[in-house]
Amino acid sequence: MSTPFYVSPQQAMADRAEYARKGIARGRSVVVLQYTDGVVFVAENPSRALHKVSEIYDRIAFAAVGKYNEFENLRIGGVRYADLRGYTYDREDVTARGLANVYAQTLGTIFSSAAEKPYEVELIVAEVGAAPEDDQIYRLPHDGSIVDEHGSVAVGGNADQISSYLDQRHRDGMTLAEALKLAVESLSRDTNGGERTLTAEQLEVATLDRTRPQQRKFKRILGRQLSRLLDEQTAADAKESADADAGAGEAGASGEGSGGKGGKGGKGKDDSDGESGPLL
Repeated sequence: MSTPFYVSPQQAMADRAEYARKGIARGRSVVVLQYTDGVVFVAENPSRALHKVSEIYDRIAFAAVGKYNEFENLRIGGVRYADLRGYTYDREDVTARGLANVYAQTLGTIFSSAAEKPYEVELIVAEVGAAPEDDQIYRLPHDGSIVDEHGSVAVGGNADQISSYLDQRHRDGMTLAEALKLAVESLSRDTNGGERTLTAEQLEVATLDRTRPQQRKFKRILGRQLSRLLDEQTAADAKESADADAGAGEAGASGEGSGGKGGKGGKGKDDSDGESGPLL
């Protein structure tokens, strides 16, 4: 009789975690940012049939990366939970925190079960509040843990590099166009430090907009509206750069004139200034 091969529980869990992380890393990234009027979701997703960002309830949205069939099952379960709770109690009782707890229990049970493989998914659940300080964003990795995020968060692909980029540049009070531009810039960065060009056709964008008068705050940004937002911010940046160049030119001309009048000291200063399923 052969002796069964023994693997310690710690090693087994480490192997399952590594398996799930590799699957998630193959998916295209999703970025979630807070802006003045709500929360914006931006995903690299050329497919128009398979969504990575979806509405769950009035003020709650869901984003995911990894195996589509796995996170779609979770999305459907979340919608059912929200509908049942809102119908049984009150619509205000449906919260992102409660939904995140349900997802955490489901993912944790699957991850620790030896009978099936862990889900290769990472989720984001967000809820928009009456004011920016009331917004809630939760990230749920494959093992069912919950991470409370603020400001910005990225999952999938090269999420660590994207998160670092966002942390350095995201700020409170950004407009939707500014937040969208920052999200696209972060997604355009590859692991080698270079940059790609992402067009509106390659992006899936949605918002939870607190200024919408209706109860449901979720809205997809598509087609010409998305292109207009991207072009609007690009034009604003170009104008700002041109104004800065013009200001620098005027300052340089002024410095050169004062240098000619005052002698070599002024000219020397001016010279020194010039050197400065599918996996989704």
